[in-house]
This record gives sequence, C-alpha cells and structure tokens, in this order.
Amino acid sequence: MYDYLIVGAGLYGAVFAQQKRAQGARCLVIDRRNHIAGNIFSEKVAGIEVHRYGPHIFHTDKKNVWDYVNRFARFNHFRYSPVACYKGELYNLPFNMNTFVRMWHIHTPKEARDIIERQVAGAGIAQPRNLEEQAISLVGTDVYEKLIKGYTQKQWGRPCRELPAFIIKRLPVRMTFDNNYFNHPYQGIPGEGYTEMVASMLDGTEVRLGVDFLEQREALSGLAEKTVYTGTIDSYFGYRFGQLQYRSLRFETEILDLPNYQGVAGMNFTDAEIPYTRIIEHKHFTFGEGNPEKTVITREYPQSWSPGAEPYYPIGDEVNHQLYKKYRELADRETDTIFGGRLGSYRYMDMDQVIAQAMEDAR
Repeated sequence: MYDYLIVGAGLYGAVFAQQKRAQGARCLVIDRRNHIAGNIFSEKVAGIEVHRYGPHIFHTDKKNVWDYVNRFARFNHFRYSPVACYKGELYNLPFNMNTFVRMWHIHTPKEARDIIERQVAGAGIAQPRNLEEQAISLVGTDVYEKLIKGYTQKQWGRPCRELPAFIIKRLPVRMTFDNNYFNHPYQGIPGEGYTEMVASMLDGTEVRLGVDFLEQREALSGLAEKTVYTGTIDSYFGYRFGQLQYRSLRFETEILDLPNYQGVAGMNFTDAEIPYTRIIEHKHFTFGEGNPEKTVITREYPQSWSPGAEPYYPIGDEVNHQLYKKYRELADRETDTIFGGRLGSYRYMDMDQVIAQAMEDAR
C-alpha cells in the first residue's frame, strides 16, 4: 500500500516523509505517542507556547537547512542567552566577559585571561584523565567549581571525576561581552510553535498516532516496501547484545499568576544542592507574547534511564560505543530498513543535524 512506513513522527520522520512525498512516494507515518513532532512538540498552555520536552532553539550554519525550515514556519529572531545561578549568584552564559567581570571584578580581557591561565597552570594537569581535569585545564578552577561541576554531576548522575574527559572536548570562552549562546548565523523559534511546523511538513501524508511499531511489527512492515525506523536501534533488534544506556529527564511544569518569573528564557542552577538543572520560562522564547497576566515555567530534572522511560541523552562512553557498533553492523545488513534520527543513530544531534541527515537519506 505504501512505499515507506516511517516509524516516528518527530523531526527526522517528518522531513523524510515530506522529501519522499515531494518525489511522488506514498508514505505512512506512525508514532507511539498521541502527538506529532516528537521531542520538539509544543502546545499552548495558559495562552503561552510551551516546549513540553525541554527548550528547543533552532540554530544552524547550514543555509540550505535554514531555507528549508522557513518553508514551513515563520521564525522569530530569538537568541538564547541563559543565566547561571550558583548559590544565589547570577552569571551570564556562555562564559564571557560579563561572566568574568561578575566573578572576579575585573574589567579587561587580559585580566580575565591572566586569571584563567594562572589557575590552569596551578592545577598542573598534563594529561586530563577525566571530565574534572579536562574542564579545569580549559577554564580554570573558579569557573569549574561554580558553573560546571554541580550542573554536570546532576546532568550525568555521577561525579565529574568518574566521567570521561571527552564529554567536554572544548568549552566556549569568549573575551567579549556577548551573551549569545550560539555562534550560528541562522537562529530563531517558529512563531506558531514547532508542532505547527511539523504539521506543515506532514501535510498530505497519512499519520497514525498511538501505534507501537514493535508491538505490531509484522502487520505494519507488510504495508510498505521499506521501513524508516527512528526508535532506539537496540529495541529494533530485541536487545540482542544488551541495552544501550541513556540519561533521561523529568519535567515539572507550573502556571504562575505572574507576568514574569525570572526575566530570562533559561536559568541554569549550577550548585549540586538544587535537584533540577534549569528552569525554563517559556514566554521569553517569543519575547513575552501570550498571556500578559500569567507565565509558565518548567523545572528540568535529570534522572537515570530504564526501559519505559524516555531516552534523551546517549551515554557516549566506550562500553556503549562498542555495543552500538554491534547493532550498527546488524542495521547495515537490513536491506529494507533505514535507521535514522537521534535514537536510530545513538548520538545526540541538534535539530539542524537531524534535518540534514533526513534530507540526505531521502535523497
């Protein structure tokens, strides 16, 4: 009945379906959730567009990808400029002159650079053996202790000394007063929300929600010549070699009778005593549009992952890398199935990377 059965109505699945339908292919998109758009799903809450699965700021240096998404949505000019809170002290992110002026009461880039270089030299780390040593060798001890250590331990659920150094290959340190988190030339958020953007991509394509592919694999696979699978790659193969590991998240969303709660879209809480990593205030993604008398905030709690929980961040250590290679070898032998997206590739990807991958696979 169809040329492609696309498992997952998230960004990868929607782009792949749109591209193939434009080529004349017949596509069926299914998703086990009761909504489209995957983890970029957004919806109105108290008149404010809320990112249900964490904040998603679109940013890219790929003009073809930027031109593509603008076919399906009107993007605003939002720039992400989060603030870090360490035991009541507020610091601008990413690490820049505003951060250093607040931390050390200095005035010039040279003063900031000299302090960092002294702290790095004083640490005496020749070859970083873990994340803690890697971070200190890049930004010194003060920035590490206040703005990296507690946040990272909460994010990954273990001490920084037990995390591999490669997780932080580099840290952005800017000797300018620039709070723009991303350097990419194309940035913004869809004015009508990500769900509307994905719906526009899927316009004209048959979509069935609340359908679990793994529970109905035989019947569903028989509907199409090829399957595009965006779920976890190890579940597709019945966990033959064991389970790949992830970190998960829990979101706690609250409507407040205030016009403005924290004055910024994202505030990171970097001390270990506070259990959540950040608070998102959604109305600031659209410059305060929406309900002028209320605001919606979401606290984000990292947590361990187990089957049944939503997998967000692949654990990119050597054990999981070798396990994924075994599943990738099986996937490469599947002639009628394409594996794509964050879970199908077992790697964290930004939205523009997902889109680029889907466009290339469809091509």
